[in-house]
Amino acid sequence: MKSYVVIGLGRFGREIAAKLYACGDDVLVIDTDENTVDKFADKVTRAVAADARDIDVLKKLGVDTFDRAIVSIGEDLAASALVTMNLKSLNVPYIICKASDDTHRAILERLGANRVIIPEREMADKLALGLTSTGIMEYIELSDEYGIVEMEAPLAWHGKTIRELDLRSAYGINVLSVRQKEELQIPPNIDQPMDASMTLVILSSYDAIEKIKKL
Repeated sequence: MKSYVVIGLGRFGREIAAKLYACGDDVLVIDTDENTVDKFADKVTRAVAADARDIDVLKKLGVDTFDRAIVSIGEDLAASALVTMNLKSLNVPYIICKASDDTHRAILERLGANRVIIPEREMADKLALGLTSTGIMEYIELSDEYGIVEMEAPLAWHGKTIRELDLRSAYGINVLSVRQKEELQIPPNIDQPMDASMTLVILSSYDAIEKIKKL
């Protein structure tokens, strides 16, 4: 289980906070609107009405102990920039920010955000998948149905080869490459048994990824 603080309860903030909590993670949400916080309190671990622009508030809430922070303050660039700087000062390990456009994104990246997204281009479901799925490191969306996933070889596949598992037939996925330590195999050796040291780059449908998550 990971811990997340979601700052800003606009539509996107509510969506991602609820999905992360539904996945079994510890989720703290912070918003300045007390009514919004009260209505959302039963959908997350903890909901607090507070101003995240005040670094002392974040300290009192223990935000520095969280694994990841998601800054979802809509169109207010000044507020999201200040909150991002506060989170960096508190050494939060991984900061994800919502941006309204490419200029907003560039500024937040310069301020140290590890990842900046424009929600219109990335569905909250796919972001939640990348954050909560054990072994999945990155998801690159190619269309509404397909994407490229970088992931650790699932435990159920250890000791077996790509050929033996017949992944294309069994799951409808294509392994594009395999990374083992510093070696990158393109195309992958389909007769090499997989183990915990391997990272796979897979082209697949979103539904196929959901099946792999359950292995």
